Amino acid sequence: MAKSTKIDIDHVSKLANLPLPDEQKRIFASQLTKILDYIEKIEKADTKNVEPTFNVTPNKNVTRKDTAGTCLTQDEALQNSKNTKNGQFVTKGVFKSE
Repeated sequence: MAKSTKIDIDHVSKLANLPLPDEQKRIFASQLTKILDYIEKIEKADTKNVEPTFNVTPNKNVTRKDTAGTCLTQDEALQNSKNTKNGQFVTKGVFKSE
């Protein structure tokens, strides 16, 4: 496995949208190198005869049966809203124009 370089840190910080000063880049490069070295050690472990483990606890997801119940009418759902139009909630846009 290749060691981390400043180029790797620049790429990772760009992907994470985290602008980093050079000092932090040096710190993170060192930390990332140690992490990758540790992963490399783990990859060398012989797991040929080890059964895959998907769940280490006996707990199971307990869910209730999905049954239909009484629902609000459209007018009831909208009655406390400050901003509606044509029977719908009006909200701020979530997509930016690019």
